[in-house]
Formats: sequence, C-alpha cells, structure tokens
Amino acid sequence: IKQDQKKGKARFVHNCFPHHGYIWNYGAIPQTWENPEHTDPRTQAKGDGDPIDICDIGRSIAKIGEVKQVKVLGVMAMIDEGETDWKVIGIDVNDPLADKINDIDDVDKHMPGQLAATNEWFRIYKIPAGKPENTFAFNGEAKNKAFAVSVINECGDQWKELMGAEETKMARMCTTGDSAHKVAQDAAGALVSAAPEYAAPSE
Repeated sequence: IKQDQKKGKARFVHNCFPHHGYIWNYGAIPQTWENPEHTDPRTQAKGDGDPIDICDIGRSIAKIGEVKQVKVLGVMAMIDEGETDWKVIGIDVNDPLADKINDIDDVDKHMPGQLAATNEWFRIYKIPAGKPENTFAFNGEAKNKAFAVSVINECGDQWKELMGAEETKMARMCTTGDSAHKVAQDAAGALVSAAPEYAAPSE
C-alpha cells in the first residue's frame, strides 16, 4: 500500500461542501481491470486502466488496507477525463442493514439520500483541483445488482487476459491462476512485509 499518485504527484481528496473527505469506505475489487484499449459499448468510452472501484456504504469505518466482504448492490458509470470508471455500490456483509439492502432500489429506502450524495461527490470532487465536473453514462442513474455483477465479471475477464498476455507495457504480478506472472504466496508476503509501517504523513 502506497500513496496514490498521478503524473508523478501525490493525490489527495479535497473537501467538497457539504462533504468531508470520502463519504463511504472506498476501495477496489481485486482481480478486475478496466482495459484502456477496450471501448465499452454501453458508455462509448475506453477503460481507465485500473481495477473496479467500490464504495462500501456500511456504517463501520474501514482501516487502510483492510480486506472486506461486501455485498454488491449496483453500479454507476462515471466518465473521468473521457474514460470509463465504474463505481460499484456495495455494503459490508456484516453491516446491520445488510440483510435489508439487497439491490440498488433498497438503498434509498433504508439510506435516503445516499445515492444522490454519491453521484454529487463523484461529480464535483475534482473541481477544487481546477478540473471540470465529471460526467456519467445513463444520465447518472445507478444500475442494479445484476448489471453490476455483469460489469464485474467482464472486468474480471479483462484482468485474466492482462495476466495471460505475453507482452504488455504494464508490470504484472499475481498469486492465482496459471499466469506466467504468478508469484508464490510466500514471495508475495515477503514483499508486503518489506514495506514501511503505516505512519502519519511527515511535515
């Protein structure tokens, strides 16, 4: 785990009134990849080259690097600088509301305003950095669970293709499957153990 960077500069999230930082637990779905060479016919935009992002709308605050089991509820299709950037909406399976929220239509019933706030947050969060508002496919509508699962499966297939490709510009490493880039669990563990301990940013 390391500081997110873009174009050589550290990335931080600005506060955008009335929000303060992230408004949910924000993470990624492992073994997914949004292929930057593939134009999604639903969004008419290529992938952003990242794993799929997921917003856990549960009430508990996750620790940095925590691995969670999350129930998929739906997905928004954000267009970020011309690229498809799927935002899956989910809830921690251990959340008190997890048994009541099973699809995207259940969110507003039990957490009114959550989807509207999520759409607004993603639309405006880059404005303080001098960038324009983000846009969305489907007029900003959050698609349902079945749609979201299909997107995750497609991006899972794109990840498998990436890992199986003989040549690519990307550095690759995984611990599962039959990829030529597979590394042993103990070797991967050693890389993680060698990373510096998490600490507050230095002045």
